[in-house]
Amino acid sequence: MRRHTTGLRNISFWLLLAAMLLCALAPAKALDLSALYSTQAIVTGADERNRQPGFEECFRRVLVKVSGDQTVLDDPALAAALPHAGGFVAAYRYRDRMEGIPIHDEQGTHDRPHDLYCSFDRDRIDAFLQKLGRKPWLEERPRLIVFLAVRQADKAFVLSRNGADGLSIRQSLAAAGEPLALPVGLPDSATLASAALNADTLPKVEMADLAAIASRYDGAAALAGSLSWSDEDRGWVAEWRLQSSDIIYEWQQRGVSFDDAFRNALAGSLQVLSGNGQPR
Repeated sequence: MRRHTTGLRNISFWLLLAAMLLCALAPAKALDLSALYSTQAIVTGADERNRQPGFEECFRRVLVKVSGDQTVLDDPALAAALPHAGGFVAAYRYRDRMEGIPIHDEQGTHDRPHDLYCSFDRDRIDAFLQKLGRKPWLEERPRLIVFLAVRQADKAFVLSRNGADGLSIRQSLAAAGEPLALPVGLPDSATLASAALNADTLPKVEMADLAAIASRYDGAAALAGSLSWSDEDRGWVAEWRLQSSDIIYEWQQRGVSFDDAFRNALAGSLQVLSGNGQPR
């Protein structure tokens, strides 16, 4: 019996076309605004004595997180507003970082370290940023794949998500991205091997080539860098490269811990990706 397949093929074509159009017209994935306008700081105790410094630290952090602009921290208007930071807080709570550990010796609850979680009033934060000549960056943040060459003494390697080297460095990198709502990841060892990326070749690779590799990870962007231990600087020398449009941004720090290096790297990346220019 002859099958009538033409109509089915036409239906399949139009269904496919409709699906493509829906994907093209669908809005970008919404950013979690409640998370964007929230942050945390470590304080001693949960009483009023250290609450104000905690509010101030959280205020500074949320302004950078929301705007993507590090230079907000240098604005004189921020210094004037810090004593009133609590007025921008919509809600806050504490978590004892030594939860489950009994109080001992002469220690009281006011001596124990706590996480202070602050949720800020969106309208007040946006209005304050506008006062400073800045604005919120409310687009979904792109994921960054970090290509990092590490050198210390006679050891050199490229950091990977499943490599034997650099466990503490991987943990530090992951911790640096969360306060900025900036998702970060690392290439796997197989990807690095297939691209012949090692501590010697990575600094010479063009950003466009690294971007092509990073795009395999759900369209992520590429951040390239190096960490080299310096006895003279008594710390790490960190160098970073990030391309946005046709501009390659480069910045450096000397004599820092790798925790500080990653915080600077990702805050600088946020500066670039949000359209706020050269990192500090």
